[in-house]
Amino acid sequence: MTIKIAFTASRATIAQSAQEALVRRYGNVPMEEADIIVALGGDGFMLQTLHATQKLPAPVYGMNRGTVGFLMNEYSEADLVGRLSRAEEEIINPLSMKATCADGSVHEALAINEVSLLRAGPQAAKLRITVDGRLRLRELVCDGALVATPAGSTAYNYSAHGPILPIGADALALTAIAPFRPRRWRGALLPKKAKVRFDVVDAEKRPVMADADSNSVRDVLSVEIQSEPSIAHRILFDPGHGLEERLIREQFV
Repeated sequence: MTIKIAFTASRATIAQSAQEALVRRYGNVPMEEADIIVALGGDGFMLQTLHATQKLPAPVYGMNRGTVGFLMNEYSEADLVGRLSRAEEEIINPLSMKATCADGSVHEALAINEVSLLRAGPQAAKLRITVDGRLRLRELVCDGALVATPAGSTAYNYSAHGPILPIGADALALTAIAPFRPRRWRGALLPKKAKVRFDVVDAEKRPVMADADSNSVRDVLSVEIQSEPSIAHRILFDPGHGLEERLIREQFV
């Protein structure tokens, strides 16, 4: 059976060159007609591709032509059809973000990795945290905070000393970024179905921005975050190199 492949690449020269070589060898079809979409670039480009193709039925197989490549497979021009035929699928549900700003505007976005709140001025942010309508932390003084999916738990969340979550975990990581008060509070593990709300305290004096996979909103007053089970991103990995293995391996580096 012939696999119809659509290739897409980041603007990096190495990715563009790879796309040209692969298209010459395997052909290329529009994404809407593809059985599998092959993304060439780094993790950032993979996130862009997943967002751009979320309404298409084809899964996405990434090959690393970037830097870290946590969401990518190794690059090789050889036997691509065989690799795609043997690839294993992982399903990722994104987070939805609803941010209300000081000017009254409301912004919605999806995040595969995490939704983060970050101070946007010289003073620390003050955040109030509510989970499922219940006040859990009256005041967190910090550089910011984030909610991460299992897939995103090795990204910014891990750099902020948050926990790495197994890919199949029905959990989200709520992690503080450089907390000042409570000084020892590092965050919490929450059920995947939890609805998290951040309210910005003293927003005019301590402005805060929100970000969902590089979709940034400034001067937020409140941000509501929850998992979006109606959207399922399908990602393909070479056997033995899926997200489950990568998440475990990352913890023993």
